[in-house]
Order: sequence, then structure tokens, then C-alpha cells
Amino acid sequence: MSEDCDVEDIAALLEDETVRTILTETSIEPMSANALSERCGASEPTIYRRLEDLRACDLLEERTKLDPTAGHHHKVYSPRLERVTVELVEGSLTVEVKRHEDIADRFTDLVEGM
Repeated sequence: MSEDCDVEDIAALLEDETVRTILTETSIEPMSANALSERCGASEPTIYRRLEDLRACDLLEERTKLDPTAGHHHKVYSPRLERVTVELVEGSLTVEVKRHEDIADRFTDLVEGM
């Protein structure tokens, strides 16, 4: 998890319906904040706040998408969250957050492992 986010932060995020819609919609295809605003039925400022919260906990990735036909670019978002597991064993509660690996992180791990 991000150093700034703990289990309570992630649980609070996932409790929010807009956050869950952002994660589920972007799991189909990367989406812009404008498109997410339409899909979530929420204002763009609300969407941008939720996007920042998700990014702060490393649950969402922001990328720049080029539009060569229009000659500009825009930001799109896709989830890094893969799974949240809660396990209760012999009086101990553990929560594990599994994220999709970033290609750059995988490359770094490969090089460092040589």
C-alpha cells in the first residue's frame, strides 16, 4: 500500500459508490474524468477528488493518451486494484491489497534481479 494509506483509508474509499463505479468502469477501458463524470452521474470536481484519493492510495493509474487526429492529448485512468482480501485466522485479522503490476516496475525488478 501507499505509505499514506492504511486499511481504513482503503475501506473508506471502497465504501463510496462513486469510487466503486470509477473502478468498475475503468476496468473495462481506460476513461477520462469527463467520461467518468457521465458514467457516475457525478460532477467533474467530485470525480477529480475521487481520482486523486484513488491515486494517493495507488489504486488507480493516470496515463496521457495522445489523439493524433485532433492534435492534442488528455488524461485517462485505469485501475491498479486487482483484489482486496480479508482473512481472519486464530484471532488475527489481515487485509491484503493486490495491485496490477506496472510494466516499468516489472522491468526494474527484472534488471535488479540480474
